[in-house]
Amino acid sequence: MEDRQLEEQGRHPKGLFVLFASEAWERFSFYSMLSLFTLYLRDGEEGFGWTEAEATTLYSWYLTFVYASPFIGGLLADRYWGYLRTTLIGAVFFVAGHLLLSFHSLPIVYLALCCLIVGNGLFKPNVSTMVGNLYPDGSPLKDQAFIIFYFGINVGAFVAPVAMEVIKQTAGYHPAFAVAGAGMVVSLSWLYLQRRHVRAADARTALPEVERTAKSELDKVPESRRILALLAIFVIVIVFWMAFHQNGSTLTYWANDNTAWDVSGTISNAINPFFILVLSFPLVQFWRFLGKRGKEPSTPAKMALGMLFTGFSFFILYWAAKVGEASVVGPDPYAYEVSPAWLIGSYGVVTLGELLLSPMGLSLVSKVAPFRLRGMMMGGWFVATAIGNKLTAIGVYWTRWPHSVFFAVLGLMCVAVAGIMAAVLKPLKKSMPGV
Repeated sequence: MEDRQLEEQGRHPKGLFVLFASEAWERFSFYSMLSLFTLYLRDGEEGFGWTEAEATTLYSWYLTFVYASPFIGGLLADRYWGYLRTTLIGAVFFVAGHLLLSFHSLPIVYLALCCLIVGNGLFKPNVSTMVGNLYPDGSPLKDQAFIIFYFGINVGAFVAPVAMEVIKQTAGYHPAFAVAGAGMVVSLSWLYLQRRHVRAADARTALPEVERTAKSELDKVPESRRILALLAIFVIVIVFWMAFHQNGSTLTYWANDNTAWDVSGTISNAINPFFILVLSFPLVQFWRFLGKRGKEPSTPAKMALGMLFTGFSFFILYWAAKVGEASVVGPDPYAYEVSPAWLIGSYGVVTLGELLLSPMGLSLVSKVAPFRLRGMMMGGWFVATAIGNKLTAIGVYWTRWPHSVFFAVLGLMCVAVAGIMAAVLKPLKKSMPGV
């Protein structure tokens, strides 16, 4: 009843801010590990002295399984455990995985990655599903809620590499990994202690029967057609994740080796979440402004625009690499440095793309997926992310192609997919009326 009154007043329920804080601490842990991992594997003293290609390959496999596992986690929550219990179990696995990384042993690294994969599979889809379940179907607040939730993700993502850079420089990699584990302990504790605020979003029968049976235009679309439309979206955004998640491998290498600043590539992982924090709420206000005038774009249209921005961001890096390559005088084509302004500008543009794509995709699944399959379909979104993450292995060409060619290939692929999305907007809108 209280949440319904808040909905009528245009305000968000307390449960959103509980999930916001829990996700912020979970993402602090996740991105702490991610900002260190490939550089740690390359390190000859504290790490294992791997090559860039070896580190990138393991990174891509890890991200593949991390983002594929939510399909199973969503299915378990839908059918057996419920969303809250499954999320809490996942948090326990997360804690174990991060703490295991604080030990220097390659077998333990693989065990830690397995724990992180299981933890993410149980945690990630179900905390997102609970965000959507806090709101009745058709609520105009859902897109805003997911942008606010996404802001929480990036609070953790921004603090993580900054903290890791300081801890790594003063104490080393393994204490930094231990701090990442401590962040996950905070996430687990907070969600458990505040669980009463999200119980309404937990069970499959959380929404009142009248809300679940009311026939909107979307309800009149057959479930199979809605699922097919979501699958089409999932396929399209694979390229986005392939490009975007270069941030933990090739973009970290580029920031570390080819950018003229006095810090390591780890710190570059804070640039994107910083822009998320700066841009999220102005974007919410912009959608409100357009919405009041009946001009807010559909969610699929926002996503097509997001792909276009992503492509443009890699063209910025293409020009930066061309400038750097033109300055090389020795035999090593990769021995150049350019201003960090190129990297910062590129991250600013790709962040706009991300805000138009990632939180909008989560919102879209919450709106369009049949209620009884919502957790599993949220997992499907992360499976698409997993495939894109496996394709980050294109980074093995980082030291085979000129950097400018590498960036141009990614930019052209993103722009091509933006064109495909624009071409299929009409049939998508017919399968997703009102979104």
